[in-house]
Amino acid sequence: MAWLEPVTLRGPGVRLEPLAQRHTHDLEEAVRDGELWTLWYTTVPRPENMKSEIDRRLGLQADGSMLPFAVLNDATSKAVGMTTFMHADAANRHLEIGSTWYRRSVHRTHLNTQCKLLLLTHAFDTLDCIAVEFRTHFFNHASRRAIERLGAKLDGILRNHQRISDGTLRDTCVYSIIASEWPAVRSNLNWQLQRPRGAAP
Repeated sequence: MAWLEPVTLRGPGVRLEPLAQRHTHDLEEAVRDGELWTLWYTTVPRPENMKSEIDRRLGLQADGSMLPFAVLNDATSKAVGMTTFMHADAANRHLEIGSTWYRRSVHRTHLNTQCKLLLLTHAFDTLDCIAVEFRTHFFNHASRRAIERLGAKLDGILRNHQRISDGTLRDTCVYSIIASEWPAVRSNLNWQLQRPRGAAP
């Protein structure tokens, strides 16, 4: 049995289900909310490229290195974004959570926190991970703040790590949560989800 098996993860208001071409229309609509593909420091598919992006992720799933999800609003059963387990290393029980984006209208809601709680719970409690990694562009300050709010710690910055689509070189910030930190991180995420959004810490 493969280490990463397709699974549906459910939490209050959100459902993560295995990515499939049936999600294409919802995701094309979702990415238009905020024209997310125009953000220069991250890679989000254009609406007309959504089908090929789903195919790309499913190809990596077939190779065993990725488990992609569609993020669904449980109230409407419509996909509002995508996320993945990626760079899976079964021998060392290590993976990355990434290639994540959500439609603009769900930004600054509890959705990302709930999704990360579901993914981290599966990673540590079911897959028995020793560490879960997050990576983002140095200039993606919103993403860096969101990762830090999860409780992940900065491992370091990979300088000139990648060339991105506009030709510039990306410095990649690498964060992680290790297994011994997971109980405290889980408690903090549950606490965040119980607070009204925007309440003072």
